[in-house]
Amino acid sequence: MIKASEMRKGKLISFEGELYTVHESRHVAKGNKGSYMQTKLRGVKTGTMIDMRFNVNDRIETPFLDTRPYEYLYRDGNNFVLMDQETYDQIHVSEDAMGDAHLYLKGNETVICSSVEGEIVTTELPTVVELKVADTTPVVKGATATNQNKDATLETGLRVKVPPFIDNGELLRIDTRTGEYIERAKG
Repeated sequence: MIKASEMRKGKLISFEGELYTVHESRHVAKGNKGSYMQTKLRGVKTGTMIDMRFNVNDRIETPFLDTRPYEYLYRDGNNFVLMDQETYDQIHVSEDAMGDAHLYLKGNETVICSSVEGEIVTTELPTVVELKVADTTPVVKGATATNQNKDATLETGLRVKVPPFIDNGELLRIDTRTGEYIERAKG
């Protein structure tokens, strides 16, 4: 059991007898009326999305999961190929279980997969990934003084807002929980 306030994207919960993955979760504070968690849940079996609101102190049931690290290798059609880091076995995982991983993973990243009865149902991405800028508008001289972010398309197809001084080919650190630019990668 966890508190509703502990629900995070990718978490597997049991709600009304069904398994759901948390697709989105945000804390909403309404002044003196109390706060709540506004969530979007995806049914593991059906794939349908539902919107749910939980009191922050509600207790949410979590199923027993076999959780272990895997290395993402590559895409194979609609599946992702992962390698068990202990046995080196390769497995194919569906897009549904991987969520929006295709926007953040290039290859050789470690992901944490949770399975129920031998079937992978959720994947937790690394919190931060480094991706190269594939396309953005050119740097404008003096643009560092402005506070206007611009659009950038990264090597995986992810579109993010970046500061105006970012140029094509730069390596950026991206938060996978929010999909937002953090900073330039060091190195």
